[in-house]
Amino acid sequence: MGLVLFPGDGDNSSPDVSGSYSGFAAFRRRLAETEGFVLAEMRGFGGERPWSDVSTALEPLLDHPDAGGNDLSPDECASILVRLEAITDQWAREGNDQLLRQHVEDARQLAGVLRLCIEKDVPLAFL
Repeated sequence: MGLVLFPGDGDNSSPDVSGSYSGFAAFRRRLAETEGFVLAEMRGFGGERPWSDVSTALEPLLDHPDAGGNDLSPDECASILVRLEAITDQWAREGNDQLLRQHVEDARQLAGVLRLCIEKDVPLAFL
């Protein structure tokens, strides 16, 4: 069993992003590092640093339980998408190691699901 992020539109044929919890954790750690902070230092991830100490459009995605929790609104999806696409472009230029390539692919899949949430005006759900 793993993690699934999907449009909350009730359409089981909609695209989704799925993977292992450990893979998603590594993806989020890299996103946080790209944004200039260490996820393990943040509240909810083993640290004491409050989220108010960092400024990133990715906060709703990064500071979210792996499964369950509140859905992300279409507005949050739009904010995340802009920054995620910029990071994906940066990562694609940075290097060619296997894990980085996987994170680029994961980011592109997530961007596609976020776009669908925005187009359909539905939330992003975590399962």
